[in-house]
Amino acid sequence: MLGNFKYSNPTKLYFGNESLNFLKDELKNYGKTIMLSYGSGSIKTNGIYDKVVDILKSEGKTIIEDSGVMSNPTVEKLYEGAKMAKDNAVDLILAVGGGSVIDYAKGVAASAYCETDAWKTYFLEQKDPTCKIIPVASILTMVGTGSEMNGGSVITNHKEKLKIGKVFDDRLFPKFTILNPEYTFTVPQYQMVAGFFDIMSHIMEQYFSNFDDNTTDYLAEGLMRSLIHSSLIAVKNPKDYEARSNIMWIATWALNTLLKKGKNGDWIVHMIGQAIGAHTNATHGMTLSAVSIPYYKYVIDIISNNNNKGMDKFKRFAVNVWNVKQDGKDDKQIALEGIACLEKWMNEIGLVMHSAELGVKEDMLDAIAKSTILYPTDYSSLNHNDVVEILRQSL
Repeated sequence: MLGNFKYSNPTKLYFGNESLNFLKDELKNYGKTIMLSYGSGSIKTNGIYDKVVDILKSEGKTIIEDSGVMSNPTVEKLYEGAKMAKDNAVDLILAVGGGSVIDYAKGVAASAYCETDAWKTYFLEQKDPTCKIIPVASILTMVGTGSEMNGGSVITNHKEKLKIGKVFDDRLFPKFTILNPEYTFTVPQYQMVAGFFDIMSHIMEQYFSNFDDNTTDYLAEGLMRSLIHSSLIAVKNPKDYEARSNIMWIATWALNTLLKKGKNGDWIVHMIGQAIGAHTNATHGMTLSAVSIPYYKYVIDIISNNNNKGMDKFKRFAVNVWNVKQDGKDDKQIALEGIACLEKWMNEIGLVMHSAELGVKEDMLDAIAKSTILYPTDYSSLNHNDVVEILRQSL
C-alpha cells in the first residue's frame, strides 16, 4: 500500500434486532434536550417513532421535534434546523431515518453555532467548523449512504442548482448508531434498490483508483460480491433478515473511511449524479445508476488510448467480482465484459438505467455539466465536454 494515513472511527455501533435496547444506556451520556430529526413520517406508521419517544420520555428527556427532512435536504431546511437547535439549546441531535436525515443532522450540528453562512462556509468553501458542535447520533431505517458511521453531509441548493457534499472531521461522526435490519423492511422497493446501488457505487468509486497492490481492494471485492449475492435475494424477499442484515453491514463498511485508506478515490460518478439531483431532485442512488455504465465505458476508452494505464483494475474487477473468463480475450474485452456483468445485475435488481427516466432532457445537459464539480482522477481527467457526452450517452 502506498501513502501515509491515519485511521480512527469514533462511532459506536449497536447491531441486531434488539439493538434499540441500548439507546437508554447511551442517553445517560447526554443532557436533557434531545432534537429528534426525521423525515416525512414513515417512522410513525411503522412504529419506530413510538418506540424511540417512549425511551426518550422514560429517561426524562425534553424532545424537540424536527420533522419533514426531505430525501435531498435543502439549504433552507438546514437553516431552519440550525436555528431550532440553537434556540432550544439542544444537547444531542438524534437522527432517525436514512442517510438524508443523518446527513442533515450533521449539517445542523455544525451550523447551529456557526457565525457565518453555513452553506457558503462548509459546502462552497469546504472549511471545517471552528464553532461549538452539537453531538449527533442515529437510528438507521434505510441503508445506502453509510452516513451512520462517517462525517459526510450532502445539502442541495435548488436556487443555485448545486448539490454539494462536505466530509466533516471526526467530531461530526455520529457518537453512536443503532442498526436494526428489521427497520429497513418497510422501505419501498424503489428506494431499497436505489440504496443498494449507492452502496455499490461507494465501493467502486474508491476501488477504481491507484495502481498499487492494495489490501483495501481485496476488502472492496469481498464487499461487492456479498452485496451482489444478498441484493438478488432481497429484491425477491425484502424481509429476508439474513440478506438485509448483510446489506446493512456492507453499507456501513463501504463508506466508514476504511476503504478510503491508501486510496485516492474517484467520485466523479457521484459528482455527476449529484448535479443531476440538483436539477431534477431525483433519488440519489438512481442518479448514480443512470450514469455509471456510460461513465465507466467512457473511462475504459480513455485508458485504452493512454497506454492502458488503469486497465488492470477494470480487468481485476471483471475477474474477481464477476468471475469473467479470460481465455482468448484482451484486457479491454475483459474489462468491458465486467461492466456488462455490472449492467446485467443492475437491470436484475430494477435500477434506473437512463437519466431520461429521471427527467433529464437533451437541453439540460450543458447546465447539468456546469453544476458538476470536476477534478483530476487517477484514470481520467474529464472536462465539461466529456461530462456532456457522458450525460448524452446516459439518456
